Amino acid sequence: MDSPFVSVGLPVALAIIMFGLGLSLTTADFARVAKNPRVVTIALACQLLVLPVVAFGLVLLFDLPPLLAVGMMLLAASPGGTTANLYSHLFRGDVALNVSLTAVNSVIAVITLPLITNFAIGWFDADDGTGTVGLQFGKVVQVFVIVLAPVALGMLVRRSRPDFADRMDKPVRIGSALLLVLVVFGTMFAERANLVGYLLDVGAVTGLFCLISLSVGYFVPRRLGVADRQAIACSMEIGIHNSTIAITIAISVLASTQIAVPGAVYGILMFPLAAAFGWLITRRRSRDAAPAQR
Repeated sequence: MDSPFVSVGLPVALAIIMFGLGLSLTTADFARVAKNPRVVTIALACQLLVLPVVAFGLVLLFDLPPLLAVGMMLLAASPGGTTANLYSHLFRGDVALNVSLTAVNSVIAVITLPLITNFAIGWFDADDGTGTVGLQFGKVVQVFVIVLAPVALGMLVRRSRPDFADRMDKPVRIGSALLLVLVVFGTMFAERANLVGYLLDVGAVTGLFCLISLSVGYFVPRRLGVADRQAIACSMEIGIHNSTIAITIAISVLASTQIAVPGAVYGILMFPLAAAFGWLITRRRSRDAAPAQR
C-alpha cells in the first residue's frame, strides 16, 4: 500500500503518540523501578516471555496464514500502550507503576520486538525471498528511531519546560487517542476488500489473546503475592498493547498491510474487552471486601 497515509501519516502519528508518552515521563519513573523490583520483574516476565509464547500457541492453534501469524507475534512483542494508564486509573490501579512499566517496556521493546518478529518471519516462512520483509539492521534502526527517539525528545522537553509539558499533557493524550483510532480504521479501510475475511481469520484469535493477556497480567501477579492495585496496573499494562507500534512497523518498516491486520483488529477489540475485564475484577474485589466489612 503506497500512499501518504503510509509513508508520512503512520510514522508521524506514532511519533506524536510516543512524544506524548515522553512528556509524561521523568527519570524518576525509571528510578522508581528499583523500588519495586519484584513487581516489575513479574510484570516484565509476563510481557516479554509469557505473552509471545501465548501468541505463538494461538497462532498454531488457529492455523493462521504466515503474514497474519507474523502480525500476531509482532503485536505480542509490542509494549504496553499509553491507554493502559487511563484504564488503570479508571479501575483504581497503581498508575505510577503503569508509567514506570510503560517507560521500561518502551526501551526494552526496541531490542525484543525485532528479535521476536524476525523469529516469527523465519518460523512461518513469511519472507518473500527478497529479504525485504525481515527486520535487518537498517530496519531495526528505524524501529529504534520511531519508537524511542520521540519518547526521549518528550522527556527532554519535560525536563526543560515542565510547565509546558503539564499544559500539553491532556491535549496530547486526547490527540494520541484520536490518532490511534485513525490509524486503526485507516488500516482497516485500506484492506476493506478483505476486511470480512480478516475479521473471520483474526477476530477470534486477537480477542482471545487480549483476554488472556489481561488475565495473565492480573492473576499471575496476584498468585505471587502482589497487591491488588499493582496487579490491576500490571493487567492493564500487559493486556493493552501499543497496537499503533505494531501497525506502523508492519506497514512502514515491513511494507506489509497484511502483517498490520492483527494489530488493527486488536486495536478495535481491546477497548471494550479491557473495560469489561476491569469492571469484572473491580466487582470481584468489592464483593470480596464486603464480608470483611461486616
